[in-house]
Amino acid sequence: MKKTRKWLCLLLAFVLAAGCCVIAQADDAAAPETRAPLTQRDFLRTKGTRIVNADGQEVVLKGVNLGSWMIWEDWLSPYEQATDHYSVIETLTRRFGTEDAYALMDVYMDNWITEYDLDRIAEMGFNCVRVPFWYRNFYVDDVGTKRLDANGEWDFSRLDWVVRESKARGLYVILDMHGTPGFQSDAPHSGKGGSVGLFDKTEQGEFYRTLTDELWTAIASRFAGEPAVAMYDLMNEPMCDVPESSLRRRINNETEYARLYNTVRAADPDHILTMECIWTGFNLPKAFLKGWKNVVYQVHFYNNSDFIFALFLGLTRFLHPTVPLMMGEFYPHKKTTWAGCFKSMKFFNYSWMLWTYKAAGHMMWESDWCLMGSKDGFERARVATDSYDEIARKWGACMRTENGYQSSGHYEKNVKAFV
Repeated sequence: MKKTRKWLCLLLAFVLAAGCCVIAQADDAAAPETRAPLTQRDFLRTKGTRIVNADGQEVVLKGVNLGSWMIWEDWLSPYEQATDHYSVIETLTRRFGTEDAYALMDVYMDNWITEYDLDRIAEMGFNCVRVPFWYRNFYVDDVGTKRLDANGEWDFSRLDWVVRESKARGLYVILDMHGTPGFQSDAPHSGKGGSVGLFDKTEQGEFYRTLTDELWTAIASRFAGEPAVAMYDLMNEPMCDVPESSLRRRINNETEYARLYNTVRAADPDHILTMECIWTGFNLPKAFLKGWKNVVYQVHFYNNSDFIFALFLGLTRFLHPTVPLMMGEFYPHKKTTWAGCFKSMKFFNYSWMLWTYKAAGHMMWESDWCLMGSKDGFERARVATDSYDEIARKWGACMRTENGYQSSGHYEKNVKAFV
């Protein structure tokens, strides 16, 4: 019986995907509209398989990730002599001390994304930004020492800024926990490679989960009632790169998501929560069976043909027919085309977020991975050998988009017609 259901599921997804490839058509390109600042009437919730505002009007989120801003990856970020963001912090702290290490990282973040960038994103016609962050933006160590502001309060100024400035430009914000305390994956994009510990059935694992609860409680309490926050993205790509069975992956994901659902709901009963089907829809339970309400299921996909992309979207829709769906990150590989991806997402009614807005690296000035790429001749900070002043210079005004970056042509060639 189980095999029969499985094949019926695959067959239906096949039919849906095939229909998508034949029927779906691209929208005609339209001039981006100027949006007013967001108000309480723009507060989002789910209604069946749709995301709607307070007036009940459907809102399809179309946006970009602010990758490599609050959490860094070496292939996107202007640094070297470190393998991930965690090793950057360790190196800078060892050389300059905690206070100066964080001061340098503030220089970086002050310049990587500015009001100029949010203006450009809004002008391009997007209505949302997904903001990846990690626990070390808010803790200065692994034992829960909070980073404090000038008033001695827990410092959330970076999130406050992006929510406030996005709201003024009519942009929603998805707050994405890209790296939890203890790390939810082995991938370096969670902050530290090969370090998954969030799911450990140990005293240390429980400590990490408690810190994660503490951080999400603080964030959800801070932004409760804020209409510019579209949703809370509870964990990015949990169990990514972990050599576990599909069953173990599902058990870990489901258990921790259930805990975080209750944690955030206690602090903020109203905002949408998004949970990630990594890597397939089989790795999350039916939301209605868990009693989860006002949730969006999210997928990320990097694959090799338009048909497989459409099949994946159709199968996920079939598995989870009662919740809205979102493509939180995607990039066409090999035979996959941008037009094919956008057509399929429109057909299956997915919101979507491009990966990513901005990147520093060789040939990024003409890469489809980013909308804005570093110009030829950009400099990477050598975190192990450059002086404090030299690192500050390389992460200073020259790193601002208007000074050292240019359009990759990706938006004009591949994206504009579908926003």
